Amino acid sequence: MAVQPHDQRSAVAQEKAAVLREALPWITRFHGQTVVIKYGGNAMVDEELKRSFAADVALLHFVGLRPVIVHGGGPQIGQLAAQMGLTSRFVGGLRVTDAAMMDVVRMALLGQVNPEVVGLVQDAGAPSVGVAGTDAGLLQVRPAVGPEGEDLGFVGEVEHVDTSYLTELLEGEFLPVVATVGRDAGGVERNVNADLAAGAIAAALGASKFVCLTDVPGLYQDFGRDEQSLMSEVSVKQLQHMLAADELHAGMRPKIRSIVDAVRGGVPQAHILDGRVLHAVLIEIFTDEGVGTMVTTGGETLRDAFEERAADQVRGLASGGVA
Repeated sequence: MAVQPHDQRSAVAQEKAAVLREALPWITRFHGQTVVIKYGGNAMVDEELKRSFAADVALLHFVGLRPVIVHGGGPQIGQLAAQMGLTSRFVGGLRVTDAAMMDVVRMALLGQVNPEVVGLVQDAGAPSVGVAGTDAGLLQVRPAVGPEGEDLGFVGEVEHVDTSYLTELLEGEFLPVVATVGRDAGGVERNVNADLAAGAIAAALGASKFVCLTDVPGLYQDFGRDEQSLMSEVSVKQLQHMLAADELHAGMRPKIRSIVDAVRGGVPQAHILDGRVLHAVLIEIFTDEGVGTMVTTGGETLRDAFEERAADQVRGLASGGVA
């Protein structure tokens, strides 16, 4: 076995120590806080990315954060549907779901994706539990329609999130993995867009951070035309304008809607990250650099607002007040 010179080994050790030291303030800040991560895209099909993501989320758990994974299964649903001779059709970024497609959704999400993600997280060492949106009334939905009132079949729009089961799991130090199938008032199971479900869950849990993994580096001002128009920060007001003006790629609309809903629901930090980048979630949470697109409230970033609120709480405790 080759032996590294002492100076080289020392330099490598110093680099590792610097990384840990940089992460410490962020670990301290988010200790005990809930982080909702919408897991999807290429990160769900590439074997290296799948294992890396599971290990990263397990690390979040072990350093004291409370991660919740919410997943869809677009690639898996599409592949299984094709094998069964069914054609996938989308309206406004939402999958039109008839009875046959709903069977495919159940098989893909509950029978394939959810058990796989749970297994990967458990293999990484974290106690993980698979959860369906129909469990304990978690995702209560109504029939959804397209942007122009189109009939989407068995697609559900989240009306209410009952967090009691997720809270019980988190307090028991389990890591929930949520498959986004919901149930309406008539007891009918419906396919719920994973982005929209994740945003609703983040708001209902009072999460400190909502992370949405995508297959692009972030949100573009002019996607597909100007690769230099990647937006490192964007305000909620800008996002609402882009939605209203129909300036977004159809597949991005549910993601942006989910982030707007989460932030308006009280989540102080939201991020769009490239799930194809190894350790993107760790880089965003535990380093000063950050990646992707950060959502802002306007003049100040949500991170600034969060830090100021935390500082106010510390000052209040120091003066004998109640935070």
